[in-house]
Amino acid sequence: MSADILKLASDFPPSGEAQWRELVAKALKGGDFEKRLVSRTADGIAVAPLYGRRSNATAVVGERAGQPWRISARVDHPDVQAASIQALEDLKNGVDSLTLVFAGSLSSRGFGLGCETVGELDAALKGVSLEMIALRVDPAPAGRINAALVATLVEQRGHNPGDCEIDFGMDPFGNLVHRGVMAGDPQTVGRRLTDAVKVLKDKGFKGPFLTCDTRPYHEAGASEAQELAVALATGTAYLRALTENGLSGADASRAISFTVAVDADQFLGMAKLRALRRLWARVEEASGIEPHHIRINAESAWRMLSRRDPWVNMLRGTMATFAAGVGGANSMTVLAHTMALGLPDPFARRVARNTQSVLLEESNLWRVADPAAGAGGYEALTDELAASAWQLFQAIEANGGIVGSLESGHIHSMIAAVREAREKAVATRKTAITGTSEFPLLSEGGVEVLEVAANPARGVPSGRTGSTDKPFGEMMAALAGGASRGDVMPGPAATLKATALVSSRLAEPFEALRDRAEAWKAKTGAFPRVFLAGLGPIAVHTARSTWVRNLLAAGGIEALTSEGYASPDKAVAAFKASGASIACICSSDETYRSQGAAVALGLKAAGAGKVLIAGRPGDHEAGLRAAGVDTFVFAGQDMLEVLGELQGQLISA
Repeated sequence: MSADILKLASDFPPSGEAQWRELVAKALKGGDFEKRLVSRTADGIAVAPLYGRRSNATAVVGERAGQPWRISARVDHPDVQAASIQALEDLKNGVDSLTLVFAGSLSSRGFGLGCETVGELDAALKGVSLEMIALRVDPAPAGRINAALVATLVEQRGHNPGDCEIDFGMDPFGNLVHRGVMAGDPQTVGRRLTDAVKVLKDKGFKGPFLTCDTRPYHEAGASEAQELAVALATGTAYLRALTENGLSGADASRAISFTVAVDADQFLGMAKLRALRRLWARVEEASGIEPHHIRINAESAWRMLSRRDPWVNMLRGTMATFAAGVGGANSMTVLAHTMALGLPDPFARRVARNTQSVLLEESNLWRVADPAAGAGGYEALTDELAASAWQLFQAIEANGGIVGSLESGHIHSMIAAVREAREKAVATRKTAITGTSEFPLLSEGGVEVLEVAANPARGVPSGRTGSTDKPFGEMMAALAGGASRGDVMPGPAATLKATALVSSRLAEPFEALRDRAEAWKAKTGAFPRVFLAGLGPIAVHTARSTWVRNLLAAGGIEALTSEGYASPDKAVAAFKASGASIACICSSDETYRSQGAAVALGLKAAGAGKVLIAGRPGDHEAGLRAAGVDTFVFAGQDMLEVLGELQGQLISA
């Protein structure tokens, strides 16, 4: 039987790309191949529709090749007892890693652990065997104090530090771009970091101790190559700081991990992680360091979450998990699908952890190290990303490294153009946000979140009251003796400032329109409405009627629809009866030519404050405008502008 199966392929003549191109040309019927079938990433990298096998490729493996990635759950409830309950529930149900999200961190979103002492941290982790799980400290202001709290707790519990898998997550340069301020110049910060790393290493902790967090850049709209470039620049800055203060190159490199956001683009997500490993290995080689397998902590992207139809976030989180896991992440944290609405409840946390469990235990994604190796598309995208990122990295280094480039605004300028293009793609719906800008549901039901109010000021130091800059060892000793966070906070010192990057989600502009419409509904009892004058049978107008209905719903506007009207008079009569003040004509171009002007004149005479037509104006624009058509609505427009103007007229009417 196997011989017959193998023979099947040989029954067909061999084919190649040239033959495929000929068939594609026939299918396109003169259409431009590049415009129709080649897409481009935010970095301008061309993505072709077909690639050949890369026969000479080698696998890019992670820290634990062929082993499951760590399923990490966030510990971010402001109340330590509630945080403890959450952590234990997650650990009992499949999680093997915890991420300590302290208040004030970028990803705390106004929540986060508010532990001031080792005792409070002990209460938050009550019942958690630290030597049996992995622990990651999310980067936050005063990261050295957070690291000291964790290390002191390990000692107080009597654990062997070498048996504990802890990523201490110190990232002052990442907090500089998040908060816009850093407590000390780069030399002072480098000295403090090295002191902390040396103390922790001497105590037996394996690290990593510092992390290069690219999430602030991702949330500010950066492209994949830009994220990789700042990761390299940040890592290089830490590498220099540690080696200049006495650590060997190998120890310095092994003290560094990387924390990255992964969104729902499977191909770019996988290529980004693969490229990061290759790029850092190149940095190590250039520094005279034997390359090692770096640790990558992945998190599903905040930028892709939506508040409207949050159930879609489950799908986005699944795609991000797939991309991160197959791309070689060592740990993965899935943001709950309700995260953009508030602090997730037990159900949302369960879905977040089970997303990973299913892909690990049922899909067995972990069993192959770098399954993309040799796949032409992934290999090409990885190569292109790496090459583009290396050029951007060199430009950052030429502008004073990561700190100098943040101070001068070089990185902000670099990201601005990409962010603007991304925002335009969202506004025109070229980048569709399912459930928000595409296929929205006005009557969607709410979801549950915990009744804990977000406070953006939570965890942000109001001032530095300490009198001395304690060495890390003394800091730990003071915390072990019962001191609080404020007691070991360094005193006032020269600070370094840079413009903080603004974090945002792609869906926010459309969500603002929906919020405004919801407020109007709460006031009046109904959404703002537009009458759809569908001309002719359903088959004639349904494509444009459906398109307009979805578009209006994206702005919180209800479309008054019908099966269609056989004549202009019937459409006008229905408009009068609807009580609407604005109408949109929907039908075919041919119907517009024969009936569009008559319907527009009738609608205006019936009191329509504005008349729209679904579709491009074409060669009959002048006649339709003369008949009273105010606006043509078609794909490719700035829909935020169109919907904003329309909503403004409806709400003020």
